[in-house]
Amino acid sequence: MESSDVELDFQRSVQAVLRELNTPASALQSNRGMWRWSLHKKVERNPGRSSVLVRILLRELEKAESEDVRRVIIPLLLTLMYVLTKATGITEELYHRAYTFCTRLLTLPAPYSTVALDCAIRLKTEAAVPGTLYQRTVIAEQNLMSELYPYQERVFLFVDPELVSPSVCSALLLEIQAAQEQQTPEACMRHVVSHALQAALGDACHTGALNRKLQASSRRVLEYYFHAVVAAIEQVASEDSPSRLGHLERLEEIYCSLLGPAATRRLCIGDVLQDRLASIPLPSPLITFHLWTDQEQLWKELVLFLRPHSQLRLSADLEALDLQGFRPDWDLARVSTDSGIERDLPFGSDELPEPSSSEMERAALQRKGGIKKRVWPPDFSMPGSWDGPPGLHRRTGRPSGDGELLPGVSRVHTARVLVLGDDRMLGRLAQAYYRLRKRETKKFCLTPRLSLQLYYIPLLAPQVTGQGRNPEVSGKPELGELASFLGRADPWYESTVNTLCPAILKLAEMPPCFDTSQTVDPFILDVITYYVRMGTQPIYFQLYKVKIFTNLSHDPTEDIFLTELKVKIQDSKSPKEGSSPRRKGTAEGTGAELSVCYQKALLSHRPREVTVSLRATGLVLKAIPAGDTEVSGFSHCTSPNAASATDCTCLRVSVTEVVKSSNLAGRSFTTVANTFRTSSIQVQSQDQRLLTLWLDKDSRRTFRDVVRFEASPCPEPCSRAQKSKMSGLNSHRQEAEKNKAKLSPLLMPINTFSGIVQ
Repeated sequence: MESSDVELDFQRSVQAVLRELNTPASALQSNRGMWRWSLHKKVERNPGRSSVLVRILLRELEKAESEDVRRVIIPLLLTLMYVLTKATGITEELYHRAYTFCTRLLTLPAPYSTVALDCAIRLKTEAAVPGTLYQRTVIAEQNLMSELYPYQERVFLFVDPELVSPSVCSALLLEIQAAQEQQTPEACMRHVVSHALQAALGDACHTGALNRKLQASSRRVLEYYFHAVVAAIEQVASEDSPSRLGHLERLEEIYCSLLGPAATRRLCIGDVLQDRLASIPLPSPLITFHLWTDQEQLWKELVLFLRPHSQLRLSADLEALDLQGFRPDWDLARVSTDSGIERDLPFGSDELPEPSSSEMERAALQRKGGIKKRVWPPDFSMPGSWDGPPGLHRRTGRPSGDGELLPGVSRVHTARVLVLGDDRMLGRLAQAYYRLRKRETKKFCLTPRLSLQLYYIPLLAPQVTGQGRNPEVSGKPELGELASFLGRADPWYESTVNTLCPAILKLAEMPPCFDTSQTVDPFILDVITYYVRMGTQPIYFQLYKVKIFTNLSHDPTEDIFLTELKVKIQDSKSPKEGSSPRRKGTAEGTGAELSVCYQKALLSHRPREVTVSLRATGLVLKAIPAGDTEVSGFSHCTSPNAASATDCTCLRVSVTEVVKSSNLAGRSFTTVANTFRTSSIQVQSQDQRLLTLWLDKDSRRTFRDVVRFEASPCPEPCSRAQKSKMSGLNSHRQEAEKNKAKLSPLLMPINTFSGIVQ
């Protein structure tokens, strides 16, 4: 194919992606999301044409900038970065154009400036040291051990077997296994060496001879050259002003050492008969498939990821787990309650000398310090999220959250937790996230070492009609409220991720193929891979705590919900009311008399409490904005640091009120739907009619015989260190600390491509 035909073909594909991005979801159902995937596949099959696609994407980006069509900027920019991560042979002029374009976007508001800054930093490193992004991605995702780049990532795919059919689970598991059986550590090391040499040497690299040599090399030889290439790239990339010439010289030495004297002659005089750029795949990340059957399963898997299986001894008590000698820190200061003499301490104290020690007798009468202080950063407190320090999500291609929360403890592990299901699955994720945060306040082990990234792929059951199941249409769209919100907030998420549901259901209906030797293009796995790699901008969702009273004289039951709390009136009254005769004058009709006390949500943030008594048949508390007009108001939650209490903590309450009217025909009752917004609400039954509560639309989370409930924003869990610190303050400062704590709600991040686009 001639160069003009190649450029025209790429141009048509890019325009198809842009048309799909600007087309309503209902207009395209069968092939949504396929254009972006096919565009990347064209480059993978013909890597020598990467420069052509890069030029087209840059031209479209510059056109969108000049015409102020911001909707397409982030999708095109992420597509460009994905191509540059895999490509070799990109000229310095193209890198410079891409970097200059990103720097111009820094004047735009978020999320454009945020995404552009992230891309500009990675482009600067890649332009100076070609192949850095590819190498770091493979090392981290495949857990290849390297002292110079110790970062490790893993994707945890969680599926609830009670919400997802066995056929879907089997189809996903087979596709993941088929792709990863060919991704051995040796193959990944060969890809890293080959890509690095090809990116640096360009046309001077004899790819055919290089690949044959790498295939014939033993594991020991392969590891030697792998570490040599990693050292050459990382040492140059870590310099303040990396030199591309010095990088080229180092890789030329490795290339000549690998292929021998013949390679030196080719570098000097050239080889016109050599083959062109070879296709070097970017392996899909390491994905583990999990059926979510245990409440503590997420925490267990994260602990296993941090600690090797050979060193792990699971205890019956989960609190007994420790991480590679990293002792959990309970308080900033620990007060001693012993007598102060070491011989009175119980056996096993960490500072007690060995019995055979010659210093045992001499140390027996020495006093032990009453307060054991720990070295912490000044004003240290539990971080509000797992994303690391505020700022960039990625720096120079490293995994997100690569800072240090504690001195000397690096966050080199990134856990990408991907849940697949509907709103009920997200409710379960919210419960697990709250437990993790609460557990970390007691045993501070995971947060300093682990960056936790949350991802969501909606999967709704297909609609069942008289002609059978229709994978193109969801049977219960009300179970996909959060997915619809994410699609409205981020158009690229809508076009790329929300379109996966029909493809997954179609894959489940296909007969399974157990022959893993056949080379296939796994569409679903490729889209998942693209999402977890490029989806770095989170949208934060407020978690809500509900206190449920079945008896006002007893302590309430507490739970968490994310999307919805639904209340209905039970048909039967409480035993106390049922055994007594009905009082004269009691209102007839359906529903129950409810006392509702709520904090009205105002733009001025001023507290205003409203108390009303009404007769209603039910209530629905919604935490997710319903339409496009509410998405812009929700944008304040894209950053936990900038979020204010009222902006992020707004419940939309719909009450089905029973209105009594009198006329000539007698009394009549009609129902009226009333809606209001609140930051917190308390509801109590006044006539002993009991309530039934459903959390996050999940029938498994049903509470019956409820007489009262209270729903309010879930605060960030407070550690015992913070509580002990507050107890030592005077009453005025203690009240100030409490008010400050109220302004720290617990927000759960879900990663998208751009966050909320205005």
